[in-house]
Amino acid sequence: MFDYRLDDGVAVLRLDDGKANALSRETIAAIETALDRAEKEARAVLLLGREGRFSAGFDLAVMRSGIEPMRGLVTAGADLLLRIALHPLPILVGCTGHALAAGALLLLAADFRIGARGEFKIGLNEVAIGMRLPIFGYELARERLSKRYLVRAALQAELFDPEGAVAAGFLDRTCDAAALAETALAEARRLAALAQPAYSRTKAGLRGGLVAGIRATLAEDMARLAGPTPPSSR
Repeated sequence: MFDYRLDDGVAVLRLDDGKANALSRETIAAIETALDRAEKEARAVLLLGREGRFSAGFDLAVMRSGIEPMRGLVTAGADLLLRIALHPLPILVGCTGHALAAGALLLLAADFRIGARGEFKIGLNEVAIGMRLPIFGYELARERLSKRYLVRAALQAELFDPEGAVAAGFLDRTCDAAALAETALAEARRLAALAQPAYSRTKAGLRGGLVAGIRATLAEDMARLAGPTPPSSR
């Protein structure tokens, strides 16, 4: 389900559960452990999905299993996103396909995002499935998305193809799917060559206020969060 390898100073993390790459508590914990390891031995981190799927977001089985499991999973996901946002190493994502909900939030938290070209959907579909976007979700969106697309993406749950995702701000660029891994790895090596601790300190200065503000609201927001609403009950 999860693979870690070190390639010329880049920690390459590949998520592949053979399905939609949903974010479960176990998957989130595996990524956290990989980030711990990367801090000790790498100069950049590259997160990849499986062919055609980057991540469909939080595990819907857990999201629909009860209020406390749902809130626990979303809180763990928020902690991961905020850690990525302030991680001292450059964090890159190779978006291998569909990236929805928390999968799209991973794109917003990362430093650099490259997407595979293809008939893929990328975006925040929470409102479309009957769930309020958490505060950490729309604050990450407010920071990274184009102002022209913010309402369309965060409030109206519009999904984008990879080129549209570049315009909106979910991705920085696209490339052919067959070349994605190598192209993303080349970008990771480029960022890995930047001087430390200048990189990590500048990143903390740019995003520290955002993360602090989200953390200040997280517990209260999670206490009010409800899970997705089945279509029959809307």
